[in-house]
Amino acid sequence: MSQWPLAVARFCYEFVVGDTPELAIGVAVIVGASWALSRAAGTAPFWFGPVAVVVLLAVSLRRGASRRRR
Repeated sequence: MSQWPLAVARFCYEFVVGDTPELAIGVAVIVGASWALSRAAGTAPFWFGPVAVVVLLAVSLRRGASRRRR
């Protein structure tokens, strides 16, 4: 019975972080920056999330392609 909390924690880590911890950190930064922008501007920065995700995806793809060439 004491094994299941550890198993759940491992599953959650593997589900969220997976192979690329940079993406998990990047998404957390995007959410935090969106929140900060909404508080500073007083309006919802609806444009920031999609733009940041596209940039994060491009960076991830570039890093993956450079790792593959090695």
